[in-house]
Amino acid sequence: IMFNFFVHETAAMSQASGVVINTWDELDTDLLDAMSKLLPPVYTVGPLHLTVRNNVSKESPLADIGSNLWKEQDAPLRWLDGQPSNSVMYVNFGSITVMSKEHLLEFAWGLANTGYAFLWNVRPDLVKGDDETTLPPEFFAATEGRSMLSTWCPQEKVLEHEAVGIFLTHSGWNSSLEGISAAFQWCVGPSLRSSRPTAA
Repeated sequence: IMFNFFVHETAAMSQASGVVINTWDELDTDLLDAMSKLLPPVYTVGPLHLTVRNNVSKESPLADIGSNLWKEQDAPLRWLDGQPSNSVMYVNFGSITVMSKEHLLEFAWGLANTGYAFLWNVRPDLVKGDDETTLPPEFFAATEGRSMLSTWCPQEKVLEHEAVGIFLTHSGWNSSLEGISAAFQWCVGPSLRSSRPTAA
C-alpha cells in the first residue's frame, strides 16, 4: 500500500504547482539541485519539528501535535533523570519498521552484552507477523538496573536529555532530522533501514 502510494505521488509531482519538503537547503543541496531540474519549484520547510517547537506556545493545543503514530509514555524521561550524563544508548526503530522474532532476540542480547545502559522503544507490533513483542525473562534479569523498555516515548525530549549519549536508529526521515537537530552521535543498523536514501 505504501509503495503504491509513493509511486502515485512521485508521478503526480511533475503536475504540481510546487513541491514542499521537510528538509533544509544545507542538508540536501545536491538532491534539491537535481529535483529542481525535474520538478516545479521545490520549497524547503524543515526541520518542521523545530518550527513547531520554536514558534508555538507550550500552552497552545498545537504544541501537542507530534509526528509519531504511537502514544508517548513519560516514564522513560523520569528514568533518564536518574542516569549519569552521556551514559545511555537510546534505541528506536521508528513507528513502522518490523523485524523477525529471531532478529529481535539477537538484537536484544547484543544490547544486553554491551554492558551499557539503554532506553529501547519496543512497539507491540515490532515483530513481523506477531501480535505481541515479547522478550525472555533472562533478558530482563541480565539488564536489570540499566535498561528501560517503552512502547513509545517523546523522542525529541529524549534526544535532548543529558543522560543520552548515543542514538541507535533505523534512520527514518523524522528520526534523522531529530538526530541531526540534536547534534547526536548515531548508529545505524543496515538491516533496519526503512528508507534507503535517508540511510545512504
